Amino acid sequence: MRWLKVFVLGVVALMLLAMLGAYFYLRSIGIVPRAIYETEPPVIPEFSRPAVLVLNKANGFVHEAAIPAADEAFTAIAAEQGWDIFISDNAATHNPEVLEKFALVVWNNVSGDVLTTEQRQSLKDWIDKGGGWLGVHGSGGDFSYEWPWYVEVLVGAQLVGHTMDPQFQDADVLVTDPDLPMTSHIDSPWSVANEEWYAFADNPRAKGYEIILAIDEGSYITRGKTFFGQDSMTGEHPLAWRHEFGQGRALYSAIGHQAATYQIPEYRRFLEKAMRWAMGAGN
Repeated sequence: MRWLKVFVLGVVALMLLAMLGAYFYLRSIGIVPRAIYETEPPVIPEFSRPAVLVLNKANGFVHEAAIPAADEAFTAIAAEQGWDIFISDNAATHNPEVLEKFALVVWNNVSGDVLTTEQRQSLKDWIDKGGGWLGVHGSGGDFSYEWPWYVEVLVGAQLVGHTMDPQFQDADVLVTDPDLPMTSHIDSPWSVANEEWYAFADNPRAKGYEIILAIDEGSYITRGKTFFGQDSMTGEHPLAWRHEFGQGRALYSAIGHQAATYQIPEYRRFLEKAMRWAMGAGN
């Protein structure tokens, strides 16, 4: 019977290893989120020019390639525009004393629940009093949120899925208003290669948000409802939109899973104009 005990112990060990591996895999893709919250902010330098705060915090899925690529893009844009920039993965930067130093907060592929209750209120108050917020891709890419105001108001739409079969595809992006300065440099349709395309539960246009970019669903493969959620929408399928509330401004762009996307000239220019608008310096 000794062989049976060895066999059973071996099976149990393999099962435990498999469960451990599955746990770390699911945690890496955000299904099992991390719970890491900072309460002490980093030392913030003094700024002599308009300043941009970029938050890279990820308690869910980590966009390992996109985050540094976007940081490079935002840093280059800030240099071109004469802005100061501070990049951090410390969410304790979201307190009144720190936020008042900045004209714009960018959430760069932020995922999972990252702010304490006090930090949430600080961000909300800061935007309401005139702050500007820009969120890219994964910052609106969680399948559920613990902070309803964030998804319902700030971002404005709940992710329901994205392309998976194949995950990365070429597709045509549509400019919704040819007279809008923010997209005047983009031809419509604009072919974007090898990206992941989000779908949302509702179109934020229905609650008054301005849709800036949409996607032509006929230009890529959709599967409808799959194990990974839904990759299509009924009617207009928005990708980027903006709105104002209080004295502040917020813009979200669902484009940007791939690092290479941040090198596309049209997208770099779009992000520049989005940053300028969110800071109150453009249309």
